[in-house]
Amino acid sequence: MFIDEIAARMARTDGVARAADLLAAGARRSDLRRCCAAGQLHRLREGVYALPTALEDVRTAAVHGGALACVSALRRHGVWVLDADGVHVWLGGKGRRHAHPQCACVGHWDAGAARPGVVSVARALVQLAGCQGAEAFFVAYESAWRLGKLTGRARAWIRDHLDAGMRYLVDIARPDADSGLESLVRLRLGRLGISLRAQVPIEGVGTVDFILDGRIILEVDGRENHDGESKRHRDLGRDARALALGYIPLRFDYAQVLYEWSIVEAAILGARETLGRRSLRPVVGATRRV
Repeated sequence: MFIDEIAARMARTDGVARAADLLAAGARRSDLRRCCAAGQLHRLREGVYALPTALEDVRTAAVHGGALACVSALRRHGVWVLDADGVHVWLGGKGRRHAHPQCACVGHWDAGAARPGVVSVARALVQLAGCQGAEAFFVAYESAWRLGKLTGRARAWIRDHLDAGMRYLVDIARPDADSGLESLVRLRLGRLGISLRAQVPIEGVGTVDFILDGRIILEVDGRENHDGESKRHRDLGRDARALALGYIPLRFDYAQVLYEWSIVEAAILGARETLGRRSLRPVVGATRRV
């Protein structure tokens, strides 16, 4: 078997493969040795090979003994995920880990037979639910759905394989969330019985992230903000114009939403209490209800 045939087959499994699978497809051991000698294949460990183009985390998972999984796989699929450390590896129901230098891998032993590569979005989401909990699952699920990576059958499979206590998350999810932060904020406020609107255009202010109770504007900066003082100046101007129109603007960054939610929640509840004591003009502009 020529290297282009081997490479084409390995491309189907993200550039990594077991020798047994390549031999079953028609390659010979001499083909593998020749390709390795020429630098066209890399031997990761006994019985596992990678193309030079295989991504580092996929290679690490194969060295560890399985497939890239959970949050690591979702990130590779382009799904919005919360921060997480380590390379997550699916080892199958009866797989075993292989020791390797600088290993910081997180193993997953859910049922099935793991092969090198990247697990499906559906399997990775179920793994994420068990590994990192409801919030991490929900934001990733909505992101994957919005990206068109979940068919109706996949969504049903996910729901069937979730713990019973988490299935409601699939039921309340929607396919048009603009970001993971939107999903997270909506989920957390929903637990408090607070509904909101997302991506609301307000004349004189622009499109704001969220509005709740008709007059409270909630703006959340993303993970990275490289605009510095220029963005801060624009944001202050938006907030001032919003106040002039009778709104209550609240602004938080990514880290506050994720790691200082108690402060964010207290500010929102305080703004709602203030709103209850004020006589305000009708809301200007609205989009979809969330």
